[in-house]
Amino acid sequence: IDSATMMNKGLEVIEAHWLYHMPLSQIEVVIHPQSIIHSMVEFNDHSIKAQMGVPDMRIPIQYALSYPLRLDLQVPVMDFGKMQTLTFEPPDVQKFPCLKLAYQALELGHTYPAVLNAANEVLVAAFLDGRIGFTDIPAFIDKSMQKHVPVEVGDLYEYIEIDKLARIQTEELIKLKQK
Repeated sequence: IDSATMMNKGLEVIEAHWLYHMPLSQIEVVIHPQSIIHSMVEFNDHSIKAQMGVPDMRIPIQYALSYPLRLDLQVPVMDFGKMQTLTFEPPDVQKFPCLKLAYQALELGHTYPAVLNAANEVLVAAFLDGRIGFTDIPAFIDKSMQKHVPVEVGDLYEYIEIDKLARIQTEELIKLKQK
């Protein structure tokens, strides 16, 4: 579901910002329909390193589980001779509003990214349970973020509390829709 809404990319933008101390202006999402290039990093000299591979999630999952080892995995080998093109295009944030909401949460800062994530998890579960429609996901995330009053947090336990409150608030929004 997060791939279909592009929330996965929005969460990756937030992760890149915090994990690598990158300003939002230096993080870019592009659509790559062939799914061969999984990530790219541009360096100060403007050279770019790309991580490429066949589009098979078993590869990154295995690497995450076996790091730092690279174990043999029975997946197709990349055949560059058969590859016709690699194309890229900007994401359509009107078509994928969850990506836009993730950018907004990061720009707003404070506890908004935690609310975004909590609301998304509740809403995906509600969609899978048949309680809301697919297009309700970004609409309810937006409502959850609008209702949120940001606070300064000092430790993990306060973030956990914000997460809990956002989940309750999102469930309340779903119940209001169902009436």
